[in-house]
Amino acid sequence: MNTTQAFNYVSYLWDDQKAAELAGDEVALFIYRSNLLGADLRLTNYAGGNTSVKLMETNPLTGEPVEVMWVKGSGGDIGTLTKKGCANLYVDRLHALKSRYRGLEFEDEMVGLFDHCLFDPKCAAPSIDTPLHGLLPFKHIDHLHPDALIAIAASKDGEAIMHEIWGDQMAWIPWQRPGFDLGLKLEEAVKKNPNLRGIILGGHGLFTWGNTSYESYMNTLEVIEQASEYLHQNFGKKRPVFGGVARQSETAETRKKLAADLMPTLRGLASSYRQMIGHFTDDERVLEFVNSNDLPRLARLGTSCPDHFLRTKIRPLVLDPEKLTGEDSTAYLGQAFADYRADYTAYYERCKHPNSPAIRDTNPVVLLWPGVGMMTFAKDKQTARVAAEFYTNAINVMKGAEAVSDYVGLPEQEAFDIEYWLLEEAKLQRMPKPKPLSGKIALITGSAGGIGKAIAKKFLSEGAVVVINDNDADRLAGAKEEFLKQYGKDAYAADQLDVTQANTIAATFNTAVLAFGGVDIVVNCAGLSISKPIEEHTEQDWDLLYDVLVKGQFLVTQKGVEIMRKQKLGGDVINIVSKNALVSGPNNAGYGSAKAAQLHLSRLNAAELGKDHIRVNVVNPDAVISDSKIWAGAWAEGRAKAYGITVEELPAYYAKRTLLNEIILPDDIANACLACVNGLLAKSTGNVLNVDGGVAMAFVR
Repeated sequence: MNTTQAFNYVSYLWDDQKAAELAGDEVALFIYRSNLLGADLRLTNYAGGNTSVKLMETNPLTGEPVEVMWVKGSGGDIGTLTKKGCANLYVDRLHALKSRYRGLEFEDEMVGLFDHCLFDPKCAAPSIDTPLHGLLPFKHIDHLHPDALIAIAASKDGEAIMHEIWGDQMAWIPWQRPGFDLGLKLEEAVKKNPNLRGIILGGHGLFTWGNTSYESYMNTLEVIEQASEYLHQNFGKKRPVFGGVARQSETAETRKKLAADLMPTLRGLASSYRQMIGHFTDDERVLEFVNSNDLPRLARLGTSCPDHFLRTKIRPLVLDPEKLTGEDSTAYLGQAFADYRADYTAYYERCKHPNSPAIRDTNPVVLLWPGVGMMTFAKDKQTARVAAEFYTNAINVMKGAEAVSDYVGLPEQEAFDIEYWLLEEAKLQRMPKPKPLSGKIALITGSAGGIGKAIAKKFLSEGAVVVINDNDADRLAGAKEEFLKQYGKDAYAADQLDVTQANTIAATFNTAVLAFGGVDIVVNCAGLSISKPIEEHTEQDWDLLYDVLVKGQFLVTQKGVEIMRKQKLGGDVINIVSKNALVSGPNNAGYGSAKAAQLHLSRLNAAELGKDHIRVNVVNPDAVISDSKIWAGAWAEGRAKAYGITVEELPAYYAKRTLLNEIILPDDIANACLACVNGLLAKSTGNVLNVDGGVAMAFVR
């Protein structure tokens, strides 16, 4: 085996110094190797593949040394694997299960027996791939789904190509579903040829190994590198890539504009079963595929690797770009989705077994748009993004397979048996119940601080994705850093937004659509305050207040409603107004009247948008001083002057004048907003919810 560190198609990430620090801790070194392999999507997908190490532990009952296998647990991801995500099992007990195995018909019953092999009963649940590692004799094993290897594994001539590249160093096992029987076949293959460096599973992936963590890592990289080099030398040699170019891509700017225009409609159609979150990509690999002559044929064949298939469904929906440009585009899309659902239902009926789970969501996950790119829709942003990554890997597989042979998709019945596998169904049933805002997309103006940020965080905690924005670039940058650290990249999108400028409003909504597919909740929270006696109030003050508070609310709502109507999923508009919309106070002519205009505009919108099932409600805060730009500087001084107190006395002053004697915090306003959108008030619109500690003068009725 070579030990070269020069690779062209995979990333060599091993750090000798880091590895030396972990020397002596075999499990830590195994996890280090796993994380490196999972960091390169060319080697395996998110949550795809698994790795293992066998080492000697002390039997807690006898005190004697015993061989134990550490392996990635069910549902984990090797790129982020920790000890907590590993299962550990007695190797001798795994081998003892051979006497209990009753054949392929009884494959599923073996999974329950894995629990009797656990070394630590509190470890992660073992996956279905456990015997594939446990029955092999090697200390370190990597099972990955590299595009280059699956391209060969999914080729009509895959086994012959394998021998052409590696001779007798690799073995081939035809496709079969993972399980105990496949583990026995891997064991038998190695017994027949103990000099193997790896095994290819037809249509599925790769097994490689080594005596040390580093040897296994290098063996894995080298096998994938050799497969990648072979494919690279053959691209375009046998036939044009994907049969040649059928159409050219639109420009990058046009692609994003077209996607932003259409995604809300697609999201609405894709959400007939449950509300979905979208993802858009115009990656060059995707464009090469969707613009090709072979797109219709290859897309219909579906994916091969079970990890790809489980996340992308049996096949994608290919859109006809010519039918998306005319007046009948909406009717075309409705029919295209209806046809897909009917096709999926027919597939289910053809393949189902007497004990198969009920049919699931019949909508497509992956939509391909020639000239533009790929859209994916799933229950949350991460799942939608990962589905796009998996289908991109499937594209890479098809490209490689077609370069050296003919691509072979997973047989329909095999695909069904994986998708509706009772063990897979059990895993789905164990998933936690969706949070109240799961599948919802919220855009909150002025959400880089104060009330807006509190609302965004509250919505995130209840399952929504959010679009944070602000007209202050520095404040927005700080919020982005905070949200990334606290919630991760899939939870939010961000854009600079000035609510007085229609072009920045449109741009921010486009950001929302391209990131998530649309918008369900619009919260008009951006604001400012100017407190002056009437003789000191300038025309500039007046215009600024009305531009931000009234025109800003109108323009943002107008754009949000446009998107909601395309989705046909209803929606919510919440306007953060003020008790000043209802209470007359000194030194407040401009701000108070603008707030009153906001309140009545909310009523008018509620009356107009009810037919679209878009609810419009108002939350009236008062004296929310914490983390608020409104209360900085002149406004606080103006209010203190109006009440004859100091700025420092304001919080206590406002609390004492309330019926509940409470200081109002941003979280209190966020909770009120949540009450408006979490489903409990689904039949309420045109309402005003005061969150002010109780100010009798502000009672609406």
